[in-house]
Amino acid sequence: MASEFIWYDLMTTDAEAAKAFYQDVVGWKAQDAGHPDVAYTLLGIEGYESHVCGLMELTKDMCAQDIPPHWMGYVHVADVDAKAAEFKAAGGDVLMEPHDIQGVGRFAVVSDPQGAAISVFTPIPPEGGMPEFPPRGTTGTVAWSELYTSDPEAAVTFYGKMFGWKPTHEVDMGSMGKYHLFAGDGDDLGGMMRMPDGMPTPAWSYYFQVDGLNAAIERVKAGGGQLLNGPMDVPDGAVVAQFLDPQGAFFCLVSMRR
Repeated sequence: MASEFIWYDLMTTDAEAAKAFYQDVVGWKAQDAGHPDVAYTLLGIEGYESHVCGLMELTKDMCAQDIPPHWMGYVHVADVDAKAAEFKAAGGDVLMEPHDIQGVGRFAVVSDPQGAAISVFTPIPPEGGMPEFPPRGTTGTVAWSELYTSDPEAAVTFYGKMFGWKPTHEVDMGSMGKYHLFAGDGDDLGGMMRMPDGMPTPAWSYYFQVDGLNAAIERVKAGGGQLLNGPMDVPDGAVVAQFLDPQGAFFCLVSMRR
């Protein structure tokens, strides 16, 4: 069984400002997680008990390492320690050793051989079972995951071994090379492509679903964010754009209408 993304975190320099920005741009509701040792905000969709992602401020140690604001995706695995060891044995690295979050689960931050960071995560099932999760395509869900890398073909092979992701088809983007789509056990989960010139390091990025892209772009600008690219039509009929939020984290939006 293939692994899939099940959680996303924003690490930022100003949690309160970021919370207000994404609530306005994406429409998420915010709730304090109630952790005694760290301030952590859960972000979700009105009408659903489940949450989509969370945010917190970068720690002093992260700032000392010059780690910038960023979004991080978490992939479900059966054994975090074993999977972190697999990443390292296959040419990747372990950036944060496996450790527990009380009452939540166990995770580690790893990187692939090209240097893109991602988290592996084994959650503790909540009492009473998992709450209903909004269907794919609902405003506020994470619709797509995308890897910008120095070697797309090698990345396709690597993540196939790590997570069981299968390449589905390729899209020729001309001078930009091929766009490699991948799937788990069902629909396509995302794509992998060669990173653009000037991008400092390979990285994963995530697309948040909105209802109407043009209006969302204006909300981004009004909130102090920056439009980097788009709006751009993509083959499935959607339209996408890429941004920096006010603190400098890269993120993407997708909609089925302009």
